[in-house]
Amino acid sequence: MNRRDFLSVSGCGCSLMPQATQRDPNRGTTGPLGAEAFTDVGTKVRITNVKTFGVTLPAMEQRDRPYVFVKIETNQGVVGWGEGTLEGKAAATIHCIEDFKEFLIGADPMLVEHHWQSMYVHSFYRAGPVMGSAISAIDQALWDIRGKILGMPVYKLLGGPYDPQGVRGYYHVRAGTPAEMREVRAKAKELGVTAIKGGIPGYYEWIETRESINKAIKSVETLRTNLGDEIDIGIDFHAKTSPSVASILCKEMEPYKLMFIEEPCPPENVKAMQRIAKRSKVPIATGERLVAAYNCRELIELGIVDIVQTDINHVGGITALWKVAAMAEPSGVKIAPHACEGPIGGLATVHVDAAMPNFLVQEICSGVEPGEKEKIWHEWFGFPAMRMVNGKFPLPEKPGLGFELREQDVVKFKFEGTRPMARVFHQDGSVAAW
Repeated sequence: MNRRDFLSVSGCGCSLMPQATQRDPNRGTTGPLGAEAFTDVGTKVRITNVKTFGVTLPAMEQRDRPYVFVKIETNQGVVGWGEGTLEGKAAATIHCIEDFKEFLIGADPMLVEHHWQSMYVHSFYRAGPVMGSAISAIDQALWDIRGKILGMPVYKLLGGPYDPQGVRGYYHVRAGTPAEMREVRAKAKELGVTAIKGGIPGYYEWIETRESINKAIKSVETLRTNLGDEIDIGIDFHAKTSPSVASILCKEMEPYKLMFIEEPCPPENVKAMQRIAKRSKVPIATGERLVAAYNCRELIELGIVDIVQTDINHVGGITALWKVAAMAEPSGVKIAPHACEGPIGGLATVHVDAAMPNFLVQEICSGVEPGEKEKIWHEWFGFPAMRMVNGKFPLPEKPGLGFELREQDVVKFKFEGTRPMARVFHQDGSVAAW
């Protein structure tokens, strides 16, 4: 008797795996496993194909994050687009999306929550960034289809808009000198932009010298002096600092009235983040590396952070970002989603932002002046995607995610594979955080 036969007859004489979940190749249904339960309550729309696209723009400054787009097609001609761009792991995400086809082909795309739960739970091992990004892309595309079928923008399906004027955002400061910073200030004022994000220079040992700490503090002082008090400033530590160094920096940066300090230490180190938060008056933000609402629970429940920054391309799409926001709102925690990948995820995020009562500000990894990638985005969609008007991202009126995208415009940019993210080292050769 082999192991499988033993398991099927041991105990009560029935299989240890519930019969409802076993695969029967002769069950005679064209949909995925479990689809037959929704025959009488769903729609007649069916998913016919799931296509993935790796997209490397020639203008990309960061070649570690070629875009990963997904297009879901249906038997009614309605299509949905989503994004699962994952820094350093694009090819892995593409393959993971391909694996999920079995969960989707033949299914009703309107059952968004059911599909999310099936992909997450039936994968058994809890999602990391690769699976989270794959689910994110599919989920966004399903919401796009859902909105198009119902004839409404996604933010209206979610109960928005909370602010009819749009979604407040911030750009990244791309200036190295005081003169360049003043140029950013003037351009931001012209565009009505009220928030900017910068970072701290260099890489940090576990215990740092006073010289290194002073350099970091001076960089923030220079930024505040040249941007002025009318612009809110966020500073990203990018988890480069240890809890001890971060505690010092956060304390000494208090006079600069920052909007937040982001990732003062790795987000998985919850107790360390808690120590830093207790020692500082500066709002603490984190969360871009977290997957699913479950991974945000402890940070919110313990009151450790003021702002959660989950990324719609990694956390699990619109469904998961919405749940994070709903979980944070009763605790007085704000949401400021991370967005440093492609345009589809950014546009999808704006829909969720618009329906959040606890929304703070939306990131886009662009400067106040559009670059080459923004020009390509404009060509793709026919409008300046993720560019603010009077300091806010406009809300679309078209159904779904509010855009049309032609497959031929995407495929002309060849996928050139995945390059790893920056690998940096301290002077002694030890690994430094980036």
